Amino acid sequence: MGVLVYGFGPYREFRNNITETIIKALPPLPGLTTAVFPVRFNQRQFIDVLERHKPDHVIGLGQCTRHRIEFESRATNRKRASNRVSVKPIRQSGAEFLPTTLDINLGSDAGHSDTAGDYVCNYSMYVILEYIRRSQRNIRFGFVHIPHNIDSGRAVALVMQAIAQVQLNSERACQE
Repeated sequence: MGVLVYGFGPYREFRNNITETIIKALPPLPGLTTAVFPVRFNQRQFIDVLERHKPDHVIGLGQCTRHRIEFESRATNRKRASNRVSVKPIRQSGAEFLPTTLDINLGSDAGHSDTAGDYVCNYSMYVILEYIRRSQRNIRFGFVHIPHNIDSGRAVALVMQAIAQVQLNSERACQE
């Protein structure tokens, strides 16, 4: 059972990205693969890592300016490089929304969101979910937005909890 956890590097005014900090702090675990992507609208970077590592589960991490951790329920077919430009579809004839397929219980401190925005986090979600659907692979995908100013130790513990939960649920499913 393979789990891919990905995050992003610095962007805009953020010289550090909490998701890159988390990825670098994760201990090596059997079946765990990690990736840190540059913040750019490049579908190949997301698809290539899926094709190379063939994970069963993917947990995407995105930095946000929100005040709490939020599990995203869907990706939206929209992208925008900045607030000064108009929103464009990721796929001209693509579905308006693609639901995430991995449910993770992050506890009472975390919320649920149905809008991942229109920047690269949402873009990565949409590209990955569309790839999974198109290739008919049985990959479970979830995405968590993490506040940029959260304590990094707490954030790492949260991601470790999510990984353990995915592994435990996968083991249970195999035993049934």
